[in-house]
Amino acid sequence: MAKARASSSSTTTLAIVLLCMTLVGQSYGQLKQGFYSGKCSANVESVIFDIVLKAYQNDNTIVAALLRMQFHDCFVGGCDASILLDGSNAEKFAPSNGSVRGYELIDACKARLEQLCPGLVSCADIIVIATRVAVALAKGNWYEVETGRRDGFFSTITEAEKNLPPPTISVSNAIKLFNSKGLRGGHTVGVIHCSKFLDRLYNYQNTGKPDPSMNSATLSSFQQRCPRSGSNNFVFADQTVGSEFKVDNGYYQAIAQGKGVLEIDQRIASDSLTKDSVKKLAWTNNLFAYQFGYAMVKLGKVGVLTGSQGQVRLNCRRNN
Repeated sequence: MAKARASSSSTTTLAIVLLCMTLVGQSYGQLKQGFYSGKCSANVESVIFDIVLKAYQNDNTIVAALLRMQFHDCFVGGCDASILLDGSNAEKFAPSNGSVRGYELIDACKARLEQLCPGLVSCADIIVIATRVAVALAKGNWYEVETGRRDGFFSTITEAEKNLPPPTISVSNAIKLFNSKGLRGGHTVGVIHCSKFLDRLYNYQNTGKPDPSMNSATLSSFQQRCPRSGSNNFVFADQTVGSEFKVDNGYYQAIAQGKGVLEIDQRIASDSLTKDSVKKLAWTNNLFAYQFGYAMVKLGKVGVLTGSQGQVRLNCRRNN
């Protein structure tokens, strides 16, 4: 197993999972399993698998990176690979996307597929397939993904900042936001930089004191890792030892014990709207694994372009 690169600050993640399975009644266009079957000289999903596997063996934090990339792509205008587009005003340059990474991996997948079957596989599908592979490599369930997405034309900083949830979001507002996409969410793997939660450690809501809801042992550990003077350090989103790089229910076990890193983490463990779901997910990993796969499939259907809509970019970083 490759070791995580502690210096890789860009592995901060807002990786999606769920608090419970939800899906509003929406139409998702012409997606289907095996969309590329018989259309390419190679197995498209196998090509992507091999490239992601190689990347994972070198750096297992790529799991968190891809989860975050899919989340941030799908939440801003739908799963249309808009996060990949370059440009001075492109959404990848929004403050909320500052630590998103994995672009080179998607580029590598696209370059290989363009050699094998030019103009066929969309960048939006590559993100979704690559993320599924990463989840499976991190001991998560292998879930079947539908393909046939098309790539969008537009990408703006404004849309990213308007749609992505901040770490200080309230539980009720988080539920409203995720319900608007047909989902609910949280974190499971990755790291969170000290700057994102320093106020909880030393000056919660301008009281000059730590957040009283924090587990005392966790607070002490975080303060050692993140001094008041500031630091480029990070902590794991999942505070369950042994689960840091796995897609499992360790995150929910941790927040059930008062070990949440971000304020929203701890809020969902105590809020009447979400605490029962947290308890269920913390109790059994089998339930978590099933619901996680279900949620990722639904996430991958948000706002998709299909058929003659959009384009299939020849280079994921620019429009044709």
